Formats: sequence, C-alpha cells, structure tokens
Amino acid sequence: MSDPVFFRRACEPSLAEVVAWTGARPPDGADLAKTVSGVAPIDQAGPGDLVFLDNPKYATGLAVTRAVACLLPARHVERVPSGTVALVTEEPYRAFALVVGKVYPEASRPGSLFGATGVSPGAIIHPEARLESGVIVDPGAVIGPRAEIGEGTVVGANAVIGPDVRIGRACSVGPNCTIVHALVGDRVILHAGVRVGQDGFGFAMGPRGHLKIPQVGRVIIQDDVEIGAGTTIDRGANRDTLIGEGTKIDNLVQIGHNVVVGRHCVIVAQAGISGSCTLGDFVAIGGQAGLTGHLNIGTGAQIAASAGLMNDVPAGERWVGAPAQPHRDFFREVAAVRKLVRRNGGGGKDPGRQ
Repeated sequence: MSDPVFFRRACEPSLAEVVAWTGARPPDGADLAKTVSGVAPIDQAGPGDLVFLDNPKYATGLAVTRAVACLLPARHVERVPSGTVALVTEEPYRAFALVVGKVYPEASRPGSLFGATGVSPGAIIHPEARLESGVIVDPGAVIGPRAEIGEGTVVGANAVIGPDVRIGRACSVGPNCTIVHALVGDRVILHAGVRVGQDGFGFAMGPRGHLKIPQVGRVIIQDDVEIGAGTTIDRGANRDTLIGEGTKIDNLVQIGHNVVVGRHCVIVAQAGISGSCTLGDFVAIGGQAGLTGHLNIGTGAQIAASAGLMNDVPAGERWVGAPAQPHRDFFREVAAVRKLVRRNGGGGKDPGRQ
C-alpha cells in the first residue's frame, strides 16, 4: 500500500526563520542555516524534524531525539543532545504551532475536498444568492436564495446554506454542514457536520400536551470562531444566540437557544449548555459538563469536565463535581470522606457475606 502525504510542506524554513517567527533564543554559535523539513513527536524525530517540549512528562524523550531543533523552556536546555539546537522560549507549544502553521498551512484551515476552484459542477446555487470572487463550492452543496458568501470562503460537499444567511470572508464550511437563520463573521471554521440555526428546544408544557414555541431568533457567530465536527448551535427563541469572537468549540457540543458565549471561550467535547445561559469572556467548559438553563458564568471562570452546573459562577472561579461547587469546597468534601473511610477501617461489612 502506498504511503499518501495528506499535508504537503509549503516551505522548508531555516532555523533563522524559525527564530524570527517565534522570537526563540538560540545558543551562541548555533548553525541557524540548518533547515526544518518536517515536524514529529520528540521521541520519534529524525534529522530535519522540529520538535517542542512543554510538558515535563515528556522530557525523557530528549535523550533519544534526533531532531534538528527543539523549542523548549530554559530549564530543560541542559538535557538537549549535542546534535539538536535548543531554541528557548517561554511558550514552546505556541511557538511550535506558529511554525507548523507556516510549514503546513493546509492543516490550519479545511479546504476543498474536491480540489475545486470556483463553483463545482453539481453544486446548486440559487440565482438570487450572491457569492464574492474566490468563493469555492464543492459538489452537492446547496446555497439558498439571497444568501451572501464572502471572498475566499470554502463551502464543502453537501453543505446547505439557507436563505438570507450571511457568511463572511476566508471561512471554511465543512462537508455536510447546515447553516440557517445565521450571520457568520470572517475567518470562521465550521468542521464537518456542524448544525447552526435549527430550532431551539422550546415547548409550553402542560397537561394538555406540549405546545411548540416558534423560535424566531438568529445565530450570530463572530470573527475567528472555530466549531468542531458534529456540534449543534440552536437559533434564539426571542433573541439571538451569540458566539463571541475567537471562541473555540470542540466536537459534539450542544448549545441551546438564546445562549450568549463571550469572546475567546473554550468549550470541550460533549459539553451541553442549556438555553439562555450567558458565558463571559475567556470561560472554559470541560468535556461532558452540563449547564442547566439561565445561568451566568463570569469572565475567566472554569467548569471542570463532567460537572453538573446548576448555579451561577462568579468571575475567575473554578467549579467541580455534580452537582458542581467551588473546587476548594469539593476537595474538602473528598478529603473529609477519605478520613471517614480510614477511621472506619476502610468501609463496612460486605452485606452479601455473614
């Protein structure tokens, strides 16, 4: 079987270029004319590969690495082998990401899976839709009446863009996405299967049955947002659902109607945010966390993975557990339970044995 190359290098930078891009500090006398031909894990790298060390857990990999250079903090410099150039930086992971983005630009933003330029045969574009120059549309995509799509945006195969939707410039709409009742900013990435703008889950419940409440709001997604595969974002019921600029949302996240997500938030896989919650800027929500409706989460707050949140959270606090509580209270309870178990000899008698 052949070994396909899915991401081709756009360049082979010298170490001098890497230093210029990242601001890393090379050792005196280092040969900065050496070039980077690829990237690899620290323990698997060969000559020409660039690596990084951020987590001390992987520091032992330095002993066996054959990389041309390693981006790392100053405290690990002494462990770098003689054949590898130590590039010192306080943010090695971020520096590595900058370099990889320049060497493999296609990996940063999904493009046409059909290798298309312009509108492909088999795409269906309503005559009242408006596409700026440089828009790429893959086969099977459907773009509805009065939709507007900005220059440089890619619309993947079988994606559906509804009537009157606005999508900005340099966006990526993955295959099988649906976008309806939405306004999307510039440089937004929607991975495969994202659903934006469908009904919010709203019913007037009662003994005579559950009456559907029409959802007449929109979804507004600001600039530089990235949304992972399979995530769903419901449109507002009577006001807009809003995703703030720079926010990053993982795969398989559910965001309910009327939710407001601030700027530069991070929401991890399988989290669920119920309707009418408001998240401040730089909020982090862990995987599989669940938020009940109408909560206010303050700026910079962190909600742990698998938390069940039923209360407002002040700015900057960390909440853990189900039901969730401030992390100090949670760990005090854990410590108290452990002491109780030890005091009782490790637990009670097995009820199945006499």
